[in-house]
Amino acid sequence: MFAKNIKYISTPMKVSNAHSKGLYSNFNLATHVSDDIEAVYKNRLLLKKIYNLPSEPKWLNQIHSDICLNADNIKGLESADSSWSDKKNVVCAVLTADCLPIFASDDKGEIVGICHAGWKGILNGVIEAFINKMPVNPQNIIICFGVAIGQNALELGEDVYLQFINKDIDFKKAFKKENNKYFLDIYKIAKIILSKFQIENISYENKCTYSGEYFSYRRDGEFTGRNAHLIWMEDK
Repeated sequence: MFAKNIKYISTPMKVSNAHSKGLYSNFNLATHVSDDIEAVYKNRLLLKKIYNLPSEPKWLNQIHSDICLNADNIKGLESADSSWSDKKNVVCAVLTADCLPIFASDDKGEIVGICHAGWKGILNGVIEAFINKMPVNPQNIIICFGVAIGQNALELGEDVYLQFINKDIDFKKAFKKENNKYFLDIYKIAKIILSKFQIENISYENKCTYSGEYFSYRRDGEFTGRNAHLIWMEDK
C-alpha cells in the first residue's frame, strides 16, 4: 500500500453536524449541484476540521476530459479530471457520485495524484493521461481505487459498448451482456488500462455507490450530492 506519509480519504454521505438538507444527505461537498451554496461551504470547512487537512483541497471543474494538472499550479477552479503533486501538504481532490476515484502514489511516497474516471472520461483517455502526466516511472506507481458504481448498476447502451471495444478490444472483458443490455465493470476496465502500463500494485474493496452508502447519480438523479476523495503527502 502507500508509504506512511501518504494520507488519503473518501468522505461518507453523512457526518455529525453537516449542513446540507434533504436529497443532499447532509455532507454534500460539491458546489455545482443545486444544493444551498452556503451549506456546501460550511461542509467544506467541516471537512478540513474533521480530517485535519493541511491546506484547502485543489478542487477541479470536472468535465469527463483527459486533462491532468499539476496541482501545485492550480490557483482557482480549473477544468480537469485528474491532478498530481510532488509537494508536501498539497491536497489533490476529486468529487464523485458513481464515477471511479483513482488514488495514486509512487512507491517512495514522493508524489501523489488522483483521477476522476467515469465511463465518459475513460473513453476520453483520462486514466492514460493521468499516468502519463505523473513524473514517475509507471512501474513504480501504486494504485488504490475508491468506491464506484458496481457492474450490476452500470448499464450502458450498445452504442457506448461499441465505442469501448472499437477503442480497445480488450475492453470487452469488462462488460457483461444480459437481455440485450450491456453492463460495465468500471473497476475491471481501469485495471485493464493500468496493466498496459505494467501497473499491477492495485488495491480496492469493490464496493458500490448505488448500494446506498454513498452519493449515487444513477440511484438518485440530478438532485444528489458528491463525495470527496482526497490525497496528500504529510510534512513529516
